[in-house]
Amino acid sequence: MDNKRTREPQNKEFEEFVVSVNRVTKVTKAGRHFRFAATVVVGDRKGRVGLGSGKANEVQDAIKKATQSANKNVKRIPLVDERTISHEAIGTSGATKVLIKPAKSGTGIIAGGPVRAVLELAGVKDVVSKSLGSSTKINTARATMQALTMQRSIEDVAKLRGKTVEEMYR
Repeated sequence: MDNKRTREPQNKEFEEFVVSVNRVTKVTKAGRHFRFAATVVVGDRKGRVGLGSGKANEVQDAIKKATQSANKNVKRIPLVDERTISHEAIGTSGATKVLIKPAKSGTGIIAGGPVRAVLELAGVKDVVSKSLGSSTKINTARATMQALTMQRSIEDVAKLRGKTVEEMYR
C-alpha cells in the first residue's frame, strides 16, 4: 500500500497517450491464445518524453505495463525557445524512417499519428515531419524518439568544440 503512494505523484507528472493496442494470437494444439500488446507515450510537454510497450492477457494490464516502461525510458529533449528543435534529424527503426525539421513560429506540428503524439508530449510546438518507409505504429514512434534524442543544443555543440556560444555564432 505504501509503495503505491510513492508511485502516484510520479505518474501524475506525465501525460500519457496510448499509441496502439494490438491483439496478438498464439496458436497451439490446445487452440488460440490471445494476448494484447500496447504502446504508450508519456511526456510533460516541457522537453521530457518516453516511449514504452507492454504485453499482457488483458488490455488494461498491457497499457499499465507499457506506461511503466515509458516512465522508465523518459529522455530530455533540448528545445529552442521552448517551441522547436535545434536541427533536422532522421530517426530509423526497422524499415521506418522519420524526418523531423525545425519550423518557424506559428507553423504548428505538421505530423500525423504516432509522430504527432511523441512530438506533442515532448513539448515541441513548431516542427515539420515526414514518415518514410514502413508505417508500423510502434516503429514510427521509436524512430521519432531516436530522431529527438539525436538533438544537440548550441551549448552542447560549443562545449564539444571547446568554444563559447558567442564564438559559435561567428
